[in-house]
Amino acid sequence: MWLLKTEPSAYGYDDLEREGRTTWDGVSNPAALKNLRSMKEGDRAVIYHTGDERSAVGLAEVVRSAYADPKRGDPKLVVVDLVPRGRFKRAVTLDEIKSLALFNDSPLVRQGRLSVVPLTAGQWKALTARGEA
Repeated sequence: MWLLKTEPSAYGYDDLEREGRTTWDGVSNPAALKNLRSMKEGDRAVIYHTGDERSAVGLAEVVRSAYADPKRGDPKLVVVDLVPRGRFKRAVTLDEIKSLALFNDSPLVRQGRLSVVPLTAGQWKALTARGEA
């Protein structure tokens, strides 16, 4: 399970819902790329809006495992394909996430600029439960 960060003014959850499928690209940080390479078809992801929103807003599913980004010509730079799996009933803010002890050691709060973050089963459950509350 994963958390994927995006700037909603560049590409937000509304865009993913409207398009129905997207190639998740633009990742260049080595740690984020390592995480992206670990993503497999069927993996679930929380979509997190950065910028002014700073909140988890919806769910997605990986429908194509990591592959070389066809736009960038460098096999080290990979992408995955995603489909939307539902918007949260309410956004889960970063402040709320930080208040949960489950996230104390999470790269989400310890490495704020990391755009692809692994989630434990407990973190996934906490985020999705709050988003559906």
